[in-house]
Amino acid sequence: MTDNGIYIPEAKVYIDPWKPVERCVITHGHSDHARFGSKSYLCHHFTKPILKYRLAPDINCESVEYGEKVMINGVQFSLHPAAHIPGSAQIRIEKNGQVLVVSGDYKTENDGLSGKFELVKCHTFISESTFGLPIFKWKPQTEIFDEINSWWKNNISQNKTSVLIGYALGKAQRILKNVDKNIGRIFLHGAVYNINEALRAAGLPLDHFDLVTPEIPNSAYKNALIVAPSSALGTPWMNKFSPYSVGYCSGWMQVRGNKRREAIDRGFVMSDHADWEQLNEVISGTGAESVFITHGYTATFVKWLREKGIDAHELETYFTGETTNADADLIAEQ
Repeated sequence: MTDNGIYIPEAKVYIDPWKPVERCVITHGHSDHARFGSKSYLCHHFTKPILKYRLAPDINCESVEYGEKVMINGVQFSLHPAAHIPGSAQIRIEKNGQVLVVSGDYKTENDGLSGKFELVKCHTFISESTFGLPIFKWKPQTEIFDEINSWWKNNISQNKTSVLIGYALGKAQRILKNVDKNIGRIFLHGAVYNINEALRAAGLPLDHFDLVTPEIPNSAYKNALIVAPSSALGTPWMNKFSPYSVGYCSGWMQVRGNKRREAIDRGFVMSDHADWEQLNEVISGTGAESVFITHGYTATFVKWLREKGIDAHELETYFTGETTNADADLIAEQ
């Protein structure tokens, strides 16, 4: 670990650096992992258009497929599905028979869009712990979307537009892929629309949905589903949908009080991060001799792992994981 981020000295490469560096490998496109200013980026094919859209169109960015091996200064790198968002990857690094895996953010449920999580054997594993407490246990995705579809139908019965809040990158596409499109029309906030079109252009199988624009009459939004980031909450942009009901998709909706604090009508417990059981299953499954825990409930989770006989350590980083705060969400979208 250095002041710039996780560093592989033999390769002279950083993983998700938080300061500009010469060369880096990026796990995924969220802004706490992919930052502007580095001279050379390596990532998965679906992450490349996200970096060019969010960082700059002329960045020096090379992309590879999952499992493709890349040698950098005698060190072997390969990317493996993390199932967090489209293009997200765990970084496998091998030198002299020793394997390090930097997971980035991950979940193990296949959401139908982000790929199937791959368990990678290694000697050392760096894991997130955003939801590293036993209280966090996710429902199967089918149950979550049954709830969302029922909420949308109920809003229609009350002549309300449904505004569903989620991250513009990852959460929004997961919603668009899995919600029942037979219920009604779907419109997108600009932040969601731009990410959606960038991923569609890169070949991700997503449908096209219309952008909310001033030219569209307010009557067109009646009974529709509007997918937007949290930065839209409380802004005049919402007025055109009135009367409306607001739903919010986040793992933090499992904690009582977040729904009230965000002034929303309905919270859906849906996260793109591993829950408690998934974190434990993955760490055990890697067979890692040493485990380093970053962002989230690091101290508590490290203590738990040590009690199970695992050589675990806290690793301080600038990664933030999932938030519900509108300001943090806005930063994540920039």
